[in-house]
Amino acid sequence: MDAPPFPAAALAAAREAAKAQLRVTGDNEDALIASYAASALTLCEAFTGRATIAREWRAVLPAARGWQALGIGGVTAIGAVNGLSADGDTIAFGIDAYAVDVDAEGCGWVRVIAPGAAGRVAVTFSAGIAGDWASLPAPIAQGVVLLIAHLFEARDGASPPAAVSALWRPWRRLRLARAERAA
Repeated sequence: MDAPPFPAAALAAAREAAKAQLRVTGDNEDALIASYAASALTLCEAFTGRATIAREWRAVLPAARGWQALGIGGVTAIGAVNGLSADGDTIAFGIDAYAVDVDAEGCGWVRVIAPGAAGRVAVTFSAGIAGDWASLPAPIAQGVVLLIAHLFEARDGASPPAAVSALWRPWRRLRLARAERAA
């Protein structure tokens, strides 16, 4: 599952927060800092296992009868579930061909009841713990800003500050085994 791009407004807000942290004035470094913002937000999602800024995602899963977890936390809604044939053609499913659920921890679940000719399913869903940059929990946003500042200042590849992982750790979702749940 590839992460969708972040909204331009969220990247701009993260860039501005990082510029304030770095005390950078003017716009000469805006493109560079914005690219660091995208990297920092992506790294935050990889570390925490949760989508940060709400956006539409797409996952392709096997057409399995057991419940399967979507690959990222912070799921708020599951939209379309369509079958995929061996050659990639979309197969429209009836509402009784699959089941979906979002649990209290924001994990999205899908199971295929009647796959027909589909060997895989494409699932479209919304995920994100915040609607925009301003709504992000303070520790998440602060960790992102610290990481952007580190990437900007330490271009020699030095390790990021431990404070970044300390700020994000309470939001981290760990999987100890393959995510499955009972029918």
